[in-house]
Amino acid sequence: MKVALYARVSTDDKNQVPETQLLQLRDYCQRQEWDVHDECQDHAPVGDQLRRVAWRMMLDQAAAREFDLVLVFRLDRTFRSVLEGVQALEGLKAWGVGFRSYSEPYIDTTTPMGETMFAISAAWAQLARSIMGERVKAGLARAQAEGKSIGRPSLGVNGELVAQLRDSRLSWAKFAKAHPQVAKSGGKRGKLSTATIRRAYRQFTVQQADAMAAE
Repeated sequence: MKVALYARVSTDDKNQVPETQLLQLRDYCQRQEWDVHDECQDHAPVGDQLRRVAWRMMLDQAAAREFDLVLVFRLDRTFRSVLEGVQALEGLKAWGVGFRSYSEPYIDTTTPMGETMFAISAAWAQLARSIMGERVKAGLARAQAEGKSIGRPSLGVNGELVAQLRDSRLSWAKFAKAHPQVAKSGGKRGKLSTATIRRAYRQFTVQQADAMAAE
């Protein structure tokens, strides 16, 4: 059997490399006496299809029926959602290519039971993400009902004064150094970054534009 190995790590996984996954996949193929046709590896988030070049190239090879099976280290290294997984597996099935997960051996689309287990596992993963999202929304709604502030903390900067003093045409850096009084009275004192002052300026101008539109 000809097998294509696929490994992926997120760009945020600084201490991880695809080789860690590939080592175990190679060993598994050797024990099964399978022929490794190709090794495909990506450094990209699972949902970033544009940067997952190796994954797309592997699917092109599958469409050309250059191998019989795709072997991945784990489902979450490959698919982000149920829909994405089902669509990919439909394509592989149409091309006569199977799909197996090393870490989840019960997922093997070359058998009816394995294909069913894939759908169930992917559905549970999707459900868990949906529940987490609903909990976050519920928490935000409760905090708002209790009168708690949601979002960024106050900048502690007088946006109107920033807008007035900005007419001096100074650079943001020189402006921040020359006008420490932009901090609101009673707020935290200390050095203000140019990014904070610029954000206060943008917020004030947006508020002014909204007020004019409402008149």
